Amino acid sequence: MENKHKTSARRKPWRKLHLGIDLICGEIVCSELTADDVGDPTALSDLLDQIDAPVARFIADGAYDGAATRDLLAEGFGEIVEVIISPPKTAVASPQLVLVPSVRDRHIAEIQTKGQMAWQKSTGYNQRSRVETPMGRWKAVIGPKLKARHFANQKTEAKIGVHVLNRMTGLGRPQFERVA
Repeated sequence: MENKHKTSARRKPWRKLHLGIDLICGEIVCSELTADDVGDPTALSDLLDQIDAPVARFIADGAYDGAATRDLLAEGFGEIVEVIISPPKTAVASPQLVLVPSVRDRHIAEIQTKGQMAWQKSTGYNQRSRVETPMGRWKAVIGPKLKARHFANQKTEAKIGVHVLNRMTGLGRPQFERVA
């Protein structure tokens, strides 16, 4: 393409779909479609603006780790929100660890003493995997690609997809029972 048209090949831009899930009912409570250059913590403020109910627990992956995320959550929902974010493997405890350990410091210490899996089980971080179910459902029902060409239309398409999945969730979810 460079030789023939004197231009470089352009790739289609990636889009990120950020979802906030109510773990009790499985409903998508907030969603945001962003360009690939927008980081997860940057999109968080727009996601939190969509939530009008109180939040008791915020579970997110390590991309949200940082003081900015914790401050934004405390500002939006108060200090009562339980923040469970996996610190990266290279995380270091804060200097105030001895005097006033933060929740993040306690998480780092627990991971170092008991291990990652024990920390996930004790904090409930393993519930984060339940977010993957709506994403899998999205790819199966809505499809892996967006159909619209322009970004504004893609955002509308994503909102419609969220509405469709919430409608399907409202119709009923499977009940699981342990047999043996």
